[in-house]
Amino acid sequence: MTDVTTHQAEEDARNADILIWLNGALKPKAQALVSVYDSGFMLGDGVWEGLRLYDGHWAFADKHLDRLFEAAKAIDLDIGMTRDQLLSALSETQKANGMTTDAHARLMVTRGVKTRPFQHPSLSRQGPTVAIIMEHSRPSIPRPIRLATVPHQRGLPMTQDPKLNSHSKLNCILACIAAEKADADEALMLDVHGFVNTTNACNFFIVRNGAVWTSTGDYCMNGITRQKVIDLCHVNGIPCFERNFSLVDAYSADEAFLTGTFGAQTPVGRIDGRQIGTGQMGPVTERLRTLYKSLIEETCR
Repeated sequence: MTDVTTHQAEEDARNADILIWLNGALKPKAQALVSVYDSGFMLGDGVWEGLRLYDGHWAFADKHLDRLFEAAKAIDLDIGMTRDQLLSALSETQKANGMTTDAHARLMVTRGVKTRPFQHPSLSRQGPTVAIIMEHSRPSIPRPIRLATVPHQRGLPMTQDPKLNSHSKLNCILACIAAEKADADEALMLDVHGFVNTTNACNFFIVRNGAVWTSTGDYCMNGITRQKVIDLCHVNGIPCFERNFSLVDAYSADEAFLTGTFGAQTPVGRIDGRQIGTGQMGPVTERLRTLYKSLIEETCR
């Protein structure tokens, strides 16, 4: 099976010389370094956002910053910058790298450098570390994604709230590894009740009899692209339901697709070895892709 990921992009030689924004300075890749004492490296203590550049505009940047500041407040992390300052840093990095469209930014904030190599957050006394990695990035996913159901869950908020876009991604990484061992591209994760929830990196949708289904949202990332797709369905007369559903419903779906900032809407061809519909992108997924592209063009002009 050809290896495919949901974040697969065309090779772009310009990325060899990108500049990375790190704590107020633009640095070449080889010089954009953080301390081994940084709380993000040491403990995964931080939050992040992925943003996408279309025609000179960062799509839905306000929503991404809302989510970033909400997550930072939830983990009691002072970002140390205002929204306007973060937007200015994004713009500075974009211009320094000559990027106009088809670029992806990863905006990361950690609790900063620790005085000693232990867990307590009070040991992070030097202020946060803020970094922006920006790459020329045009999605290049050659075929529909293949999913495998794994035992790992996106679970309850009292363990690690799945709505936190945290640096601690080990649970999702283990899920992805399990899916790869099952000869799939990405993991389909269930919720704590056994209902279909999300994948390790994207939100998950199915289409049955012309209606779009996705999870209740209780146990998955509050995806911005996910919500835009739900909104597009409602505005354009496509039945859409946020509901509990099982693998039985997913296996017999007419279509399935993933949503995320990078790939927008990515078709799913197989789940646990079972072909979904024709195994190719279905008409509802294709229509939603067209509607989403129009929304981007309207928003980013």
